[in-house]
Amino acid sequence: MRRKAVPWKNVSPEIEQVQFIKSWEQGRESFLELCQAFDISRKTGYKRVQRFKSLGWDGVGDQSRAPHSHPNRTDRGVAERIITARLDHPTWGPKKVVAWLRNREPDVPWPAPSTAGDLLDRAGLVQRRKGRRRSAPWSQPLVTAEHPNDLWCIDFKGWFRTGNGERVDPLTVVDAASRYLLVCHGLERPRGPEVRRVMERAFKEHGLPQGIRSDNGPPFASVGLGGLSPLAVWWVKLGILPERTQPGHPEQNGRLERLHRTLKAETASPPQATPGKQQRSFDGFRASYNEERPHEALGQVPPAKRYRPSARAYPSRVESPEYETGTTVRRVKTNGEIKWHGGRVYLSESLRGEPVGLIPVDDRYWSIQFGPIHIGLLDGYANRTLYTPTIVLPMSPV
Repeated sequence: MRRKAVPWKNVSPEIEQVQFIKSWEQGRESFLELCQAFDISRKTGYKRVQRFKSLGWDGVGDQSRAPHSHPNRTDRGVAERIITARLDHPTWGPKKVVAWLRNREPDVPWPAPSTAGDLLDRAGLVQRRKGRRRSAPWSQPLVTAEHPNDLWCIDFKGWFRTGNGERVDPLTVVDAASRYLLVCHGLERPRGPEVRRVMERAFKEHGLPQGIRSDNGPPFASVGLGGLSPLAVWWVKLGILPERTQPGHPEQNGRLERLHRTLKAETASPPQATPGKQQRSFDGFRASYNEERPHEALGQVPPAKRYRPSARAYPSRVESPEYETGTTVRRVKTNGEIKWHGGRVYLSESLRGEPVGLIPVDDRYWSIQFGPIHIGLLDGYANRTLYTPTIVLPMSPV
């Protein structure tokens, strides 16, 4: 009885032929069973095998343009390993495939990526991509990460539902300099307390970065004074400077924009059956991404070759900021207010219980600081705050 197992019928005829040859080489079933599984006659199967024996992988796939002689044909064993690597990593292009193989077997004369690309194209393993229109980069300068842990980039990929209908929202954190994927964890919702628990584990494992870049949405930022959320306040107390991208410009966190496309393609297309199985898929992706996957920006070596844990260990106790002598200090009440000249001024509920520093700018205005960060101005005449761009004050140590 003919088997129904033909998942490759959803792919191109060229890829189907590649899968047929790979299955034939494995020899796990009789030739008749193999032909039945691929829904072809034994005559067609024998033709494919003979063409592969005489021409190698050049003889697999679309034959309409194949020349009768191949003076520069890639060695059969090399070609087979290139195609196998591509089948094992279907989202990798020829550059990444060749770099990965060179890293594993540096003594083998691997062909140029262009040659490997031609081989994969003939085998029907190259998908044509439509050009993507990209937004122009924002002109405001952001921190340039030159060393590991100078800057971590954090974001949510965007939620989806697993096979059983449960919600998963992947949180990712990448080291900007080394591209090392520090966190890839599925949460039910993007809430501050859950993110804090995940980040605390990351800090204990990798140490503390100098800064963290995020977008302007919760739980990373708020609409309060300085845009500080409870999560960002915790970071500042740890000596980590929050850095936020301009609203509507995800390309400013481009390290994650590209990663998220790859993450979706390799772990969630389609999603796994349950959140637990989805997390195991995330864990496997993170290990492969860090330890195996070549990165073009790193000279085609995987991120683990470039990343080193931070020398700044996660402290056993998190202290509130201290201020220089001469700074007027007020502690924020639970309702987000401070006492000021006989009245009350609202700052932010994210700062509840924390000390803030006030430094006179002139006779009327005071600069409001939280640790090393200027978060706004206080109008001493009107007893109200004015929002100003958040900046790091160079005179205050981190």
